[in-house]
Amino acid sequence: MSATTLDLRLLRAFLAVAEELHFTRAAARLYVAQQALSRDIRRLERLLGADLFVRTTRQVALTPDGERLVPYARRVLDAHDGLLAVFGQARPLLVDLNSPGLTTGRRVLLRARELAPEQEFMARYESGLTGAAADLLAGRLDASFGRFAGLAPSLRAGLDQQPVRYEPMALLLPEDHPLASSAAVPLDALAGQTVYAGAGNPRTPEWTDLAHRLFEQHGIHVAPPLPLAVGEEEFQRLMARTRHPVLAVVGFPALPGTVLRPLVDPVPLSPVSLVWRKGLAHPGIDALRRASAEVAAAEGWLRRPDGGWIPAVDAGVMNRGG
Repeated sequence: MSATTLDLRLLRAFLAVAEELHFTRAAARLYVAQQALSRDIRRLERLLGADLFVRTTRQVALTPDGERLVPYARRVLDAHDGLLAVFGQARPLLVDLNSPGLTTGRRVLLRARELAPEQEFMARYESGLTGAAADLLAGRLDASFGRFAGLAPSLRAGLDQQPVRYEPMALLLPEDHPLASSAAVPLDALAGQTVYAGAGNPRTPEWTDLAHRLFEQHGIHVAPPLPLAVGEEEFQRLMARTRHPVLAVVGFPALPGTVLRPLVDPVPLSPVSLVWRKGLAHPGIDALRRASAEVAAAEGWLRRPDGGWIPAVDAGVMNRGG
């Protein structure tokens, strides 16, 4: 193999799949079709003369050759991006959107790509701002979205944020649940029930804390820690086994066998901010901030509905924007 045949784009595709271990998520992160990503991986495997992934209908895993390639691919891409920075060209910006689907973060990212077509944005999907914050502070990630007030003060001290949305909260229910036939679920109708809100997930304590603050006023129990579900299939199996409703937001990706119902009386709100490392100067961050402001204004995302519920600590953060 000659050195000129190894396209950096193929290495970037390989790393995305290696980190996600999921072709659909990796394709969304790279903003390419899944079929195109699969072709790129096959092409790289042909060039290297090695299988890099084991693919089954249930999972994707790295082969020993794939595991050996990961650190080399990272070093090559880091060197490439560093060289671009030396000559005033911005490296790709890595943004955590928390979950697939047309979520708040994804809508902002789509607008940022329109505002800065010359800038390369890469998306990943790892739920939880607490988990993302550690990567932001370490420089492994550039931006994320989530509940800034729910982070520990030690994490907030090294981060900046821009309010984006008061996102109405909802309940994900098994389709045969007694409340599934309701158009909306009053919070008092959940009194005495147990709802799953990510307890025990080390990446999402800010979300579980928000649930505790909401539920304690209505006699609702937060489900104890459950096995961590990674991916849609595992999450569906977990729901089927526990039968607990799941606290979510309006717009949460639909799952087979479930219905999503908004919560009302009052309407609980999940505060969403764009979050990045303090001192980070990058045109991609500038584009994300402009996009956040534009989409929020166009959609009325920062107008709190009458009677909307939010903890006082979150209201203070969202009002002052920092």
